[in-house]
Amino acid sequence: MQSLTEVCPGCGLEGIAGAMDERPARYQASSACGRLYNELAYYTLSLSDAYFIHQLIVDAYGAQHTGPQTKPVTTVFALVGLQLAIEKGYTGRQVQRAHMILAPKRKDWPRLDIPDQTATITVQDVLLVDAGEQRTRRIHDWTESVWQRWEPQHDWVRYCVSQYQL
Repeated sequence: MQSLTEVCPGCGLEGIAGAMDERPARYQASSACGRLYNELAYYTLSLSDAYFIHQLIVDAYGAQHTGPQTKPVTTVFALVGLQLAIEKGYTGRQVQRAHMILAPKRKDWPRLDIPDQTATITVQDVLLVDAGEQRTRRIHDWTESVWQRWEPQHDWVRYCVSQYQL
């Protein structure tokens, strides 16, 4: 008999189990976590904000839910996006442009070692705060939490960013 709950292998979130085909194929995530990510993505896309905060949730989720099935380019681009946003103050729109500049530069991105610990904030934590400024702040907190999780890779990401002059 199938359990009614499942734990997300990417972030540790416990949620109502869904069908196996509901799990995001490119990420190490549970179906419950994937559903919450989709809810947050709908919200951020509906904002149509000049900052384009949607890019931050894409990168935070991608880095937090990297697993063996995740393409290396997905992980690298997520970490580059987080570094640019957190350490260089890029907007989501600027991060998106940096990804477009970086995309044709290289095709053989390395598979980075995934850190053992999970971030302290999940997509559910973001959705639990009120929409608007509070949620925007929580999204920024989430991105910083995920970026800190990847501390062993920070120097490599910084080198990559400088090498491609992003």
